[in-house]
Amino acid sequence: MAEQTEVLAARYGRTPGTRTRDRLLLIGAAVVFAIVLVAWVVWAGLDGQRPAVQATDTGHRLLTEQRAVEVSWTLSVPPGNETACIVQALNEDFTVVGWKVVELPASDRHLRTFTEQVRTAQEANTGLIYRCWLT
Repeated sequence: MAEQTEVLAARYGRTPGTRTRDRLLLIGAAVVFAIVLVAWVVWAGLDGQRPAVQATDTGHRLLTEQRAVEVSWTLSVPPGNETACIVQALNEDFTVVGWKVVELPASDRHLRTFTEQVRTAQEANTGLIYRCWLT
């Protein structure tokens, strides 16, 4: 009976050696998971140290005679930081038909409003802020 039990245990991988191996693999996986989790928490914590830049479109005006779009937006950035933004003009198919990089000087105000004119290669349907970043 004991011999039969050993044969069945060996067949289905339930020997003492496989139990030890499985336990070691489980401990190793837990250690790797803990290291990845700690590294992610440290990285996410350090990443939050940068000042946040947020731009919000407030409107646009089509200037068909000048083949341009005038885009207005508000920029929220911590005081004392120079910023750059990309202003885009899009047509009715949402294809970019004009864009411009606007460099904005540092200010002592947190929230500012801007208006910029973008020339277009084709007739535009709308204008918006694509992205802003610290320079």
